[in-house]
Formats: sequence, C-alpha cells, structure tokens
Amino acid sequence: MKLVVFGGGTGLSILLRGLKKYTGELSAVVTVADNGGGSGVLREDLGMLPPGDMRNCIIALSDIEPTMIKLMQHRFKDGYLNGQSFGNLLIAAMYEIFGDYEHALKEIGSIFRLSGKVLPMTLQDAQLKAFLDNGECILGEKDIPEFVNKTGSRIDRISLVPEVCMPLEETIKDIKEADIIVLGPGSLYTSVIPNILVHNIPELISESKATKFYICNLMTQPGETDHYNVYDHVNAIIKHSNRYVIDYVIANDELISESQIANYKFKGAKQVLIDDEQIKNLEEINIKVISSNFVEIRKNYIRHNSEKIGQLLLNYTKEKNKA
Repeated sequence: MKLVVFGGGTGLSILLRGLKKYTGELSAVVTVADNGGGSGVLREDLGMLPPGDMRNCIIALSDIEPTMIKLMQHRFKDGYLNGQSFGNLLIAAMYEIFGDYEHALKEIGSIFRLSGKVLPMTLQDAQLKAFLDNGECILGEKDIPEFVNKTGSRIDRISLVPEVCMPLEETIKDIKEADIIVLGPGSLYTSVIPNILVHNIPELISESKATKFYICNLMTQPGETDHYNVYDHVNAIIKHSNRYVIDYVIANDELISESQIANYKFKGAKQVLIDDEQIKNLEEINIKVISSNFVEIRKNYIRHNSEKIGQLLLNYTKEKNKA
C-alpha cells in the first residue's frame, strides 16, 4: 500500500503514528508556511524552512527509543533558546551540514529509521495570505486566526506568497505511484489547503490512479472554521483546487460528551459531525462518505483514532486489489 498524505500540525503526526503500522511506503507531504513560534525564529534567523511540523512527522514515523523522542520534543526554558525545541535545532544543523533540505531530510530519515519519508510541500520560502469576506487580507500564518476573530469576518480564500511555489520532484513521483492519497487531518486553511496551492498539485492528484480520501477534522478551529460542518470543509478544499481531489470523506458521527468537550467549547470550538443531509449533498457531487466513530481521547485531547483509519485504508486497498 503506497500512501501519500498531505497535511501539517498535530493532526498529521497523529495519523502517521497509526498508518506506519500498516505500510512502510508512506510519504508525508508537510506544509512549510509556518511563521510563528520556534520554527518562525529559525526561519527568520537562518533563512531555512520552518522545521516544526516536519519535526513532529519525523518523530511520528521514527523507530527510536522513548528517551530520544523526549529529547527531540524537549523545549528549552531559559536564555536565548527559550521556547526552542531540540528537534528543530537538529534539523537546522543537518540543513547547514548538507546544504539543502532534500539531502538533510534523507539523512535524518536514515538516522531515525523512518517508516516512510517526510517531504516539505515546497523548498521555496512560502508565506500564507488570507482574504476575508469583508475584503480585508492578512499575511502570515500565525496571525490569520487572531485577525479573523478580531474582524468577525470569515476566510474566503487563501493563497501562497509567492503565488507560484514548485513541488519536489519526489512528491510528483510519489503521487503518480500512489495507491491512496490522503488529505488531512489538520487545520483546514493553514495546514491542509496550503499543500494543494503548490503548483500543479491538484491536477496531479486528480490524474493519479490513487483513490483520494479527505479526513475531516473532529472539531472546528476558532479563527479558521467557526461553524463549519463536514460539507463546508470539503467545499473549501474544492474551491482551492478542483472537484476531483476527493473520492471519499472520512467523517466522525459519534457525539462526544459535554464533559470531554468542555475545554474546547471554552475556546470557541465545536464538534464537527456528519449527518444525513450532508451525506446527501456530498453524494450529489459524487463524493462518498465513510462515517463511524473515529474519536480517540487521550489526556483530555480529542484526536482521530489513527489505527482505525489505517485499518480502514488497508481494507479498502485489499478490496480494490481483489476487484
């Protein structure tokens, strides 16, 4: 089973932990438009791609001791390195040693015995620009949610700056050879959609022999997807690409208890649930829905059950091969 997964943030890394149990031929294409936190500092200081999301995906796909995982995620608490993670610094060092990201990531993949590979969506210095319904726009991934909340307007669309960013040749090759392509999960406008704004990626996905799945988020994200349902998430992706980048939507239909969702509601997030009307609307545009309980709650964090999704994708591949 050859998988290509597009995304970023926590959602992608959690999914990868489950998927790696079912296949070693896994390519994670990661958004690199982040300009906040420790990644943003390294991006500005060293002129490198922001390493944070790639670090999380490397850890998710790695076969290393728990102590090494703790080391990679360790954040310094004092001095000039305050807030910076060791893993980010390691990626920065490898980048300086080898002179380019592709070589550095391959070496890191070898060191950490990855079950697959981690690829940046582009090697160019890309920023995100959001255009709102009220006509205003904001540049910079870290500032988009706050600006949206302040204006009370919704995101109409986003673009990359520069507008034309080229994908890696390896990404192009992997899309053409994939059995399954997965979009998400992850922040819709700042993790998932940026990947399909890269030059020619929607066309390559549409033309691929692979079956295309979109894993919809379990919760809305304040400042990005307030009041969105599953259908709204899908429409946003189609608006930024084309109708043929999704064959199936994987969506949760299990209601999460009020006690488990309380912290999210306090921050303004709501549960994203599929229902019969949305299924009907999606089927009218020839997108099939796979609905089930895909929720896993650990330490009060609501996450996708990545092993269940991995098994689902494996079963689908087996059935397709039989046919």
